[in-house]
Amino acid sequence: MTKPIIGISGSVIIDDRGIFPGYHRSYVNEDYVDSVVQNGGVPYIIPFTENDEVIREQLNHVQGLILSGGHDVDPRFYGEEPMQKIGATWPERDHFDMRLLKLAEENGIPVLGICRGAQIINVAHGGTLYQDLSYRKELTLKHMQGHTPTLPTHSMEVEADSKLAEILGKTEFRVNSFHHQLIKDVAPDLKAVATAPDGVVEGLENKQGNVIAVQWHPEMLHRNSDVAFMNNLFKFVVDNAK
Repeated sequence: MTKPIIGISGSVIIDDRGIFPGYHRSYVNEDYVDSVVQNGGVPYIIPFTENDEVIREQLNHVQGLILSGGHDVDPRFYGEEPMQKIGATWPERDHFDMRLLKLAEENGIPVLGICRGAQIINVAHGGTLYQDLSYRKELTLKHMQGHTPTLPTHSMEVEADSKLAEILGKTEFRVNSFHHQLIKDVAPDLKAVATAPDGVVEGLENKQGNVIAVQWHPEMLHRNSDVAFMNNLFKFVVDNAK
């Protein structure tokens, strides 16, 4: 039986050592790759490119899509100018990820957005972000734990009637947290289905239930037996691949 090919949007790292300092290398963190393999899929890293024709062909060769983490989303994509505490942005990659997302939705293949990937999904559909959690007026938890990727640190609550709850099989659990930007206004055609105790939105889904976005990092938790149900997010992509 042929296993489905799951594309993982790639980033670029600039080598700062060895004999080629400044050399650009395409990559994703291995946890993304391992999570797809562990859950029955064939992972393909989709390397970044600015060529829209190539992006279309890249997407045509996969049956499911994972939008990975990385840079802050450029605020121009949600109508704002950069504020003091925004991190590094890369608008070309924003375009790359949004293009992949649009083509995946046109093809009806499942999409899982993780951390930045969740923010990309929200922004691409017309939502906005807090450029830094300090700009949120309400009391806000620590969302950048800064250590131990496999350690869940804050609570999460998921709406019982959501696709995300159906996928995970749980509505209350703890997650790891590595983000300083937050979802602000949820896109009109998406639904907020998971929130942290401080009210920060950390889970989104579309009406069709084939685009899922989570702000935490399930790929870093896939080997943690205490939260083994996080693997269900990758099974969702694999099992619904087209």
